[in-house]
Amino acid sequence: MRVPPEQDAAIEALLADPAYIGHPLHTALAQLYRQLQEQVRQLDRITRISDGYQSAARREAYTLTERLNKQVRQLEKIARISDRYQTMLQDLNKRLERESTHDALTALANRRLALARLGECVATAASPWCIALVDVDHFKQINDTHGHEAGDLALLAIAHSLKDPDGHCALVARWGGEEFLLLWTGVDAVGASGHAQLLREKVQAGAPQVDGMALNVTASFGIAQWRAGESINALLRRADAALYVAKRAGRNQVRIAAIDL
Repeated sequence: MRVPPEQDAAIEALLADPAYIGHPLHTALAQLYRQLQEQVRQLDRITRISDGYQSAARREAYTLTERLNKQVRQLEKIARISDRYQTMLQDLNKRLERESTHDALTALANRRLALARLGECVATAASPWCIALVDVDHFKQINDTHGHEAGDLALLAIAHSLKDPDGHCALVARWGGEEFLLLWTGVDAVGASGHAQLLREKVQAGAPQVDGMALNVTASFGIAQWRAGESINALLRRADAALYVAKRAGRNQVRIAAIDL
């Protein structure tokens, strides 16, 4: 405990006074005073050390807190990057999956997906169900006369017409080039033929315009009804044969495979 300044001055004055130098208590008082001063100095030193330690501890705690906060911010940033990366991967996987099963131009199912759906129909032996192979009439002439962009427009228009809900198709696919494949479930060949006639008319009516003029776009349909135990290839060959008959008969027609009539 520090001695008040006025008391400290009084003690020093008494010790310095010649009148008390020979006093019996002078020596004892001087020793006690020196001990008190030393204790005060020690206490001041301890106080300074303690204050320094506390300041250092506060600085260290602040530094640790800042480091912790920085690490938390970095972890949050990594988590956000990871979330975005995961989302990007999911979107990429969905896009790749769709690109592997859908046609880039028309957005219809592609040949791969169509074959998978036909395989499912065969596996479940659902009956009746039918397919139609659809071929754009004189497509090469459209490309040669108006250019490939006009050909693409024709394919897009036909795809749109075939997707019409009135067609009742379970699947509309681009089979390849200017060919499409239609699938009807729960419908026999005669019923599918009726739906196909409506779609044929929609294809003709939905022809796109090029340079202000409507293209003459029609399509021929070949229909085959699946028979129990029949392979997909055999079914496709019968539908293709019916399509060939429609072409030979003048195009822009619907024909049913002979065995299904």
